[in-house]
Amino acid sequence: MLFGTMLYSTDYAMRPDEFAVACEERGFESVWLPEHTHIPASRRTPFPGGGDLPQDYWHMLDPFVALTAAAIATKKIKIATGVCLITERDPIVTAKEVATLDLLSNGRFLFGIGAGWNAEEMENHGTRFEDRWKVLEERVDAMKACWTQDDSAFHGQHVNFDSIWSWPKPVQKPHPPIIMGAASSWGRERVARFCDGWVPLPAQMKNIAAELSDLESRLIRHGRKLSDIEISFFWAPEDADVLKRYRDLGVHRAIMACPADSKDATLKLLDRHAALMVAVG
Repeated sequence: MLFGTMLYSTDYAMRPDEFAVACEERGFESVWLPEHTHIPASRRTPFPGGGDLPQDYWHMLDPFVALTAAAIATKKIKIATGVCLITERDPIVTAKEVATLDLLSNGRFLFGIGAGWNAEEMENHGTRFEDRWKVLEERVDAMKACWTQDDSAFHGQHVNFDSIWSWPKPVQKPHPPIIMGAASSWGRERVARFCDGWVPLPAQMKNIAAELSDLESRLIRHGRKLSDIEISFFWAPEDADVLKRYRDLGVHRAIMACPADSKDATLKLLDRHAALMVAVG
């Protein structure tokens, strides 16, 4: 099993470049940074985790800038968005950022994506909540065109542009792995159709064998197989026996969470996570 770490990267947390170096030194395979461009003050959409929304969510650094700092400071560790909110981003600009980061990291970028849960947040970016998955699909298709074609165009309901030239192209071919966080059966269907990895929600991990069986059936219908998809999960538990069971069921990557905290506290937590990584083997 691979082990990654996720930092709630804020203006009061450990710096992302220092965090990535510390993770690389401890042998972690990847470092993941989440994204929220802002949090609407209305708070109309309830926090999925229940209770009040932690302030980390509206203090987050831009993940592409922060991951660039992490990439430049390290040599081997993979860097990843966990996750990039495609419903809140221009696809041409995002395609450029992904390709640039993949170039600057020498092909170490993992493109974690999601549709988002905060209706007001995406509405501020011009996306209606009920359209979020259709918007995500079109934007992913449009970005793939930018990455893989010298002369690309896209005409859809939510994305529309005539022939363009867009460089650099990603180092990884045909593009960095697209790893999508999604909970529903429709989400697994999208993973089966156009993604390279899947991130189930923590609640789904309790029944992950059935979830993977469903995903495999969907992949087969699209001419693919389960081994084509990398399975990762966030907020991995600090329990070696549980992690071993997930590994044996076919889960590839456990991502250990690090809240926004001081450098000293974060390093102590990383040491604890590293010891767990060794225990799992």
